[in-house]
Amino acid sequence: MIKYDLKCENVHAFEAWFKNSASFDEQADAGAIVCAVCGSTKISKAPMAPAVPRKGALTASRREETAQKEINQAAMAMTMLRQLRQSVEENCDYVGTRFAEEARKIHYGEVERHGIYGEATPEESQELREEGVEVAEIPWIPTTDA
Repeated sequence: MIKYDLKCENVHAFEAWFKNSASFDEQADAGAIVCAVCGSTKISKAPMAPAVPRKGALTASRREETAQKEINQAAMAMTMLRQLRQSVEENCDYVGTRFAEEARKIHYGEVERHGIYGEATPEESQELREEGVEVAEIPWIPTTDA
């Protein structure tokens, strides 16, 4: 197992474990690695400092245990994000690129209050927040494992 520091095209940093270097390359080329923050699949390796063992460093089995724990935590996070996506899709109306417009209508009482989701530019999201409109950005990850 090898751990890489990764970053997406939006410069969100995260770590991931791979069987080997070729496994990372295959998954990255296939778009199978997803940023948990923004959902981007354009992922690259971030610069990493070499791992220099210190006196009394972890044993190999302890490192494997730690790695497996991190993998399990990442898998649980991905599962929770998929469940969140499913809940949003089941309980809210998709408004596409009209998100900012529809959010304002709800905020100002022009339409009945209900859950919506869609796309907004960073500028639109900022403008909504400045107007006092409650919005949240959710990492929109694929619904299946890659």
